[in-house]
Amino acid sequence: MLLTRKTDSAAHTAGSSAFVGRLQRGLSQALPTLDRRGFLRRSGLGIGVGLAATQLSLVKKANASGAMSNNGGGKIEVKRTVCTHCSVGCAVDAVVENGVWVRQEPVFDSPINLGAHCAKGAALREHGHGEFRLRYPMKLVNGKYERISWDTALEEISAKLLDLRKTAGPDSVYWIGSSKHNNEQAYLLRKFVSYFGSNNCDHQARICHSTTVAGVANTWGYGAMTNSYNDMQNSKVALYIGSNAAEAHPVSMLHMLHAKENGCKMIVVDPRFTRTAAKADEYVRIRSGSDIAFLFGLLHIIFKNGWEDKKYINDRVFGMDKVKEEVMAKWTPDKVEEVCGVTPEQLLKVATMLHENNPGTIVWCMGQTQHSIGNAIVRASCILQLALGNVGKAGGGTNIFRGHDNVQGATDVGPNPDSLPGYYGIVEGSWKHFAKAWGVEFDWLKGRFASPAMMTKPGITVSRWIDGVLEKNELIDQDSNLKGVFYWGHAPNSQTRGLEMKRAMDKLDLLVVVDPYPSATAAMAAMPGKAEDLNPNRAVYLLPAATQFETSGSATASNRSLQWREKVIEPLWESRSDHMIMYQLAEKLGFGKELVKNYKLQKVKGMDEPMVEDILREINKSVWTIGYTGQSPERLKAHMRNMHLFDVKTLKSKGGKDKETGYDFGGDYFGLPWPCYGTPELKHPGTSNLYDTSKHVMDGGGNFRANFGVEKDGKNLLAEDGSHSKGADITTGYPELDHVLLKKLGWWDELTDAEKALAEGKNWKTDNSGGMMRVFMQNHGCHPFGNAKARAVVWNFPDPIPQHREPLYGTRPDLMEKYPTHADKKAFWRLPTLYKTIQDKNVADKVHEKFPLILTSGRLVEYEGGGEETRSNPWLAELQQEAFVEINPKTAADRGIRNGERVWLKSPTGARLNVQALVTERVDTGTVWMPFHFSGRWQGEDMLKYYPKGAAPIVRGEAVNTATTYGYDSVTMMQETKTTVCNIERA
Repeated sequence: MLLTRKTDSAAHTAGSSAFVGRLQRGLSQALPTLDRRGFLRRSGLGIGVGLAATQLSLVKKANASGAMSNNGGGKIEVKRTVCTHCSVGCAVDAVVENGVWVRQEPVFDSPINLGAHCAKGAALREHGHGEFRLRYPMKLVNGKYERISWDTALEEISAKLLDLRKTAGPDSVYWIGSSKHNNEQAYLLRKFVSYFGSNNCDHQARICHSTTVAGVANTWGYGAMTNSYNDMQNSKVALYIGSNAAEAHPVSMLHMLHAKENGCKMIVVDPRFTRTAAKADEYVRIRSGSDIAFLFGLLHIIFKNGWEDKKYINDRVFGMDKVKEEVMAKWTPDKVEEVCGVTPEQLLKVATMLHENNPGTIVWCMGQTQHSIGNAIVRASCILQLALGNVGKAGGGTNIFRGHDNVQGATDVGPNPDSLPGYYGIVEGSWKHFAKAWGVEFDWLKGRFASPAMMTKPGITVSRWIDGVLEKNELIDQDSNLKGVFYWGHAPNSQTRGLEMKRAMDKLDLLVVVDPYPSATAAMAAMPGKAEDLNPNRAVYLLPAATQFETSGSATASNRSLQWREKVIEPLWESRSDHMIMYQLAEKLGFGKELVKNYKLQKVKGMDEPMVEDILREINKSVWTIGYTGQSPERLKAHMRNMHLFDVKTLKSKGGKDKETGYDFGGDYFGLPWPCYGTPELKHPGTSNLYDTSKHVMDGGGNFRANFGVEKDGKNLLAEDGSHSKGADITTGYPELDHVLLKKLGWWDELTDAEKALAEGKNWKTDNSGGMMRVFMQNHGCHPFGNAKARAVVWNFPDPIPQHREPLYGTRPDLMEKYPTHADKKAFWRLPTLYKTIQDKNVADKVHEKFPLILTSGRLVEYEGGGEETRSNPWLAELQQEAFVEINPKTAADRGIRNGERVWLKSPTGARLNVQALVTERVDTGTVWMPFHFSGRWQGEDMLKYYPKGAAPIVRGEAVNTATTYGYDSVTMMQETKTTVCNIERA
């Protein structure tokens, strides 16, 4: 929604006369009447048929890595890359002339984006060549950023790190990684932090889908999207709950619209009438945070009418009988209506739609996950699909759309505080496995940590790093408070409790921002704070990282497919790739040789940079758990060159060979979606749909993972007889594969002598030969992680059966009494975590009377994430120039607010946000909504003067998370952003 069109220079500029001149020269006269297609064509960006015929033929004639000369004798190359915004994985052909990226085209052969782009993708070129990037290393000196050299920056930062490590211990530094890193960089950062001697690292997944990963993995084995965007074309009904895909993942809607053309019914459940809801056959408005009541209300009707899949439940699900007892007793239609506001009639209508249309899929995003009961909401969605028998089949599953382009991959192999790459736990056996893979002695690695106990203790989460600084030291489960923080490709405005974050930044000894765009961290750090908070010895540095267009590497889309990005352009200005920076810091910190022991080094700008392909090969040789072992660089590159060979519905290869290498695609699925088991030579095709027993395991088939034992309370946890993947020699349930099982089955001698030597005493996750997998899968059709039942009851979670609990900050004290939150926790993820104390105090203080509106947030199609990159892009900045809050007409009228007026949004934290009012019936009378992509204004003040000169975003606005409140998931520390409270008054 474009609230106000501004054409004066003050509206557009971040103090850059270059931008004003450019806009005036190129577009200013035409903008008022120019349509979107014309706008993008004039900007040099192609959408669909936006390129001229001669330009289109150029792209067609060029190979993805081909080169040719133009009429002027210059070199023209076409580089194939992947959009760096959401997780759909849209492929892009970038046309590069003499080293300059001059135009782009969506890849029409891509089975994922089918030649389409959203606004962000169409404006991608500007992200690489953007003029508002951080160009040089900088240091904060007397409140202003000054340019320094790379040598000075690395020397001073490393000296500070070594001093903190010596005086306060390795856990005194916190490392915030990035879901914008490619897989190789994310993996290398986890390795880097391990060598520094800490588990204090995290990234964006903590605050977007950590509850998904925990909830889904603990239900049936792997914490990821089970099917794919493409597979939704096979669905007969799709339930979107907490997902606004039309704006958050626009190209994904192509597949849903194709499904609708084939008769798929679309249900959208959301507190807000979104652009996705506009496409729905049935829109259901619920109160934010009441998802469990709604989902279990559906289950109540399903069980009451006998609509559940009884055989599926008997064969493949544990604990559904316990769930049924609870659902039938607690979630009658009247109770559902009381909690979430949905009438019994509409509840019955939705349940009937799910029953009558099979197969059905469910889609969720952060509308489900960002709650203090996020893990339970996720599991309720899983349980609904299990009851209907919808998991492990085409057109079914849980299609969980991730937010960033590589948040799936960074979660899989990157900097998590409680796991090593591939979700290997941080127990001693896992550390030994990776020490061997990394080529270092385990004792040396252990000696890097403050103590052996700290080596196996989960670190602080990114959602709580501010408490690692501010909390009393005696209440923190580590030696020192946090004194240093690295923001390595992460936006601070995406985190809650903004006022306290500013205080925490001021108290640090060291703050380093590594980013192509300096992010709001830079401005927050330079902005004056309270004198009592400011550390006079604090050092703040900004390091210009290269974009993903200035390096190569793999990224994992939400559907688990990996794609290889070619380097489009060389790093601009003084930017350096993230993996080069890691290596250069490691050299200064004394473990450079150990970090790159298994990698070749190449020269970039005359400096050594680890070879990305070698980092991926190390991943291939170590991450057996989730099947990141089959996707060699060579296989991925062949897939990118031959996208036309893959079916747009199944993702399966139609056959053919790669002309460059002769690689035979056989039955590969596009991008070799993990798990792609065994060595690359085994040629496992990848797994398009998880847990599908209708296919052979060597054709991507599978079953539920045996990860929770073989029995519980005397009941069988393994799958029943006959419930096995196609062609399996074991036709009943069985535990995960290890050397003992292989010997008992009489299959041990099918290993080679070399494989036996490596496999002795190991299981499938630590057998670096891959031999056990080869024998089990190829010779006998069995799955290495066993064959078990999914868990409807997760006994190791605070609520084994999902429970609705009211948020800490809410507008319904009557329901807080009926559905109270958790008890407080001590030393949870190293920090005390409050629940009941805060909720009870809010009720006693009648916070709901002072702040009677539910505040929730979400995405816009124009911007992405924290928004610094996209709000620095002139073509996107033009489309949405104001931060705003959506208010229902009655709510606005009661406060004397008219559409377009300025308002103050106030929260219980004391924060005051000055934004524009959008009066709309998209939200109900008790709810207001803000997009979360804005920063650069702070409680009414423009922060322009605090950014580095020339590196501020064009559009600046208030961050909703300056106002959001305390609240964290009871399993993962997911922040509660989707349900808090506020009040609004006219400014």
